[in-house]
Amino acid sequence: MKDSQSEFYSSISKYYAEIFPFQPTQLQFVKSRAGKLNGIQLLDIGCATGELAIQLAQNGAIVTGIDLNEDLLEQAKRGCNFVQTADFSKLESNPNSLVASPTPKFLKGNMLELKTDFQPGKFDLVLCFGNTLVHLQSTNLVQQMLDGVFAVVKPGGQFLLQILNYDYILDEPVNELPVIDTENIRFTRKYMFPESGSVIQFQTELLIKSENKTIKNETPLLALRSRQLTELLQNAGFTEIELLSNFKQEPFGGKHLPLVVSCKRN
Repeated sequence: MKDSQSEFYSSISKYYAEIFPFQPTQLQFVKSRAGKLNGIQLLDIGCATGELAIQLAQNGAIVTGIDLNEDLLEQAKRGCNFVQTADFSKLESNPNSLVASPTPKFLKGNMLELKTDFQPGKFDLVLCFGNTLVHLQSTNLVQQMLDGVFAVVKPGGQFLLQILNYDYILDEPVNELPVIDTENIRFTRKYMFPESGSVIQFQTELLIKSENKTIKNETPLLALRSRQLTELLQNAGFTEIELLSNFKQEPFGGKHLPLVVSCKRN
């Protein structure tokens, strides 16, 4: 991640969970694909503030979350500590109410260095949600990342991925994503399309209402089409590649923003 991107995520880290709150449908999707979570080794790439990782750990998974931004990771660690405190307070009043669950580990890590950072075949399941993948700005880098995922997934393990549906965004074209407007913030997101090439400019503006303060950012993203992504996954060695339109597992295709992918290492 470039320094400008890191600075942006640091600047919004306090509000990140409000901008992108935990989605229960993500948890249900992972549970439906994993079959069981209890005791499995799980890697969450681009874990951000860790809401999903914490929920997965509470369901019994042994979770490692990685992100490049230290401020987001600090939020994740604080959130994990808060959950532990809340659980133990429940235990005092009802000793039978707390089910022991492993504490997720949150580490600074680069999705391009998975082979270096983790042992081969360490994880039963690898996740990469939140449009994280397309921060890599070439298909060569995406291939490197997917090769790394393949290396750290156990034979028979799975890789679950979510980006945006750039088929729809490019073909329509979609110039602006839905505004996120809450009591505390207003977050706008726009795309600028180049005359050629597949790297687009993603422009964001975060208004912090209580301070009347605006944080602006522009970052390049790789507009990766579904056909390209499928080919790169196949090149890495993944099989049983399934494209979906959302975490509810509806069929892929048409005018929808998410692209969710499930695949396996045989």
